[in-house]
Amino acid sequence: MTTLLDDVVPARAPWSAVVRQGDVLTIVDLGGNQAVDFLVFDAADTSLRYSAPDTIQGQDSVFLTTGSILRDCEYGPLMTVVADEVGRHDTLGGACSKESNTLRYGNQTWAQHACVENFLAEGGRHGLGKRDLVSNINWYMNVPVDADGALGIVDGISAPGLSVSLRAERDVLVVVSNCPQINNPCNGFDPTPVRLVVTGPQARTDEQAQP
Repeated sequence: MTTLLDDVVPARAPWSAVVRQGDVLTIVDLGGNQAVDFLVFDAADTSLRYSAPDTIQGQDSVFLTTGSILRDCEYGPLMTVVADEVGRHDTLGGACSKESNTLRYGNQTWAQHACVENFLAEGGRHGLGKRDLVSNINWYMNVPVDADGALGIVDGISAPGLSVSLRAERDVLVVVSNCPQINNPCNGFDPTPVRLVVTGPQARTDEQAQP
């Protein structure tokens, strides 16, 4: 396999790239227990975007792991998890925002950077806006579901160097927020960088990196 893109995304920062059909995106948790908020769209038609309900229904599980298919709002496959060194990833916790931080943790958190702001800033580079933000995936975030249906964000189950890999089932636009949250354990209260690597069967002549 040829490495097409290899980026280290700083703590709290956004990232995006088009991943071509058949290529594999690997997300490496460099420091351990760093949540990576993730959205994926059909690169040619961004109205076809990740759908949490369709993905959950399709696999009959709220957690993602090897074999999970990320489905769009018309049930079509966007990406497939082809390798997972952690074991499960969250589909329910959503993205932090200034509003949710204030509600959960107090008015003093209003000025803190959040994932929604990352998504809006990075998505804007591709013509996406607030109406395009849907329920996202949180790679590495630990959100267990209790027998009574209650859930919460608790200490992570990842470790430094562990990774999850996804194969693109068509050309897709991936938008990431390397989560800046410091008020709950999703990042171990200390956001850290992550590495994103795109590999494919051969070198591309077209531009693979962020436009």
